Amino acid sequence: MRTKKIVFAMSLAVLAAGAAQAKEGGDQYPNGAENWLAGAVPPPGDYFLNYFGYYGGKLRNGDGDKVKGTSVGAWFDALRYVHTSDFRILGGNWGWHTIVPLVHQTLDLGGPSRSTSALGDVTVSPFILSWHTKTWHWAVAVDVNLPTGKYESGDPLRSVGANYWSVEPVFAATWMGDGGWEVSAKFMYNIKGTNNDFRPAEGAPKMDYQSGDEFHMDYLVGKRFGEWGVGLSGYYLKQLTDDEIDGRKIAANPGVWSAGRKGEVFAIGPSVSYTTKGGVHFIGQWQRETAVTNRFGGDKVWLKLILPL
Repeated sequence: MRTKKIVFAMSLAVLAAGAAQAKEGGDQYPNGAENWLAGAVPPPGDYFLNYFGYYGGKLRNGDGDKVKGTSVGAWFDALRYVHTSDFRILGGNWGWHTIVPLVHQTLDLGGPSRSTSALGDVTVSPFILSWHTKTWHWAVAVDVNLPTGKYESGDPLRSVGANYWSVEPVFAATWMGDGGWEVSAKFMYNIKGTNNDFRPAEGAPKMDYQSGDEFHMDYLVGKRFGEWGVGLSGYYLKQLTDDEIDGRKIAANPGVWSAGRKGEVFAIGPSVSYTTKGGVHFIGQWQRETAVTNRFGGDKVWLKLILPL
């Protein structure tokens, strides 16, 4: 019985490994963040964006079932600064941005829960190119996620960061029709580095944990009525390569994860936007996660502010 408990505890630790910002279990990017005008990078100037919200969910195994006794709840506030310049490359405006996330999380993996507040993994992009026509707007970028978040080897309850670097090519597009309709999407491919300080439990030797690469996208379909807009927004994520420990694919653990621990999730929910005459943009939304495997699944509610400086 003791051996089974130890194996189960180690299983949960692996499943929660690199639970960056604790909101979604293994994500350095806050899925669902970009919806309205996702592909319409603003014109030359400086902009402040704020993403504030709450995420709560239960751990799901490889069959999509809840893992008993597990839960996560997290308040998050991500501060983003965007600069778009007049300098053009291939006809597109060059720009850059940085995102600094702050997180307060409470995590339970089958034992006593623990709360922690810390800086998450910072994102920077020195390269954003954006183009615009009357109805189409699109952009390409390369994001770099930095291992700046708090990480306690062997103790996921006290960890907020993923403890690895990752690089993410980005393509985003927005179509805006004459009748007020908008369709926007942001496509990303996350190429993950290795966590060299992973321990399945406190006191265990360090291992190299390689998280699998992921395709993910944010989307929105909405309609504007003057200053107001209503629509449906969400995200989809699918892990395409296996998680590995010391170069070996993680074996299946029935009831906890499937082989390779490949995660998948789809989310959808209502979104409302309001734009002032001065160009300040407010967005409120709720996103419900469904079809979840090998990761946390639940609900995300948040507010977004876009402020020209």
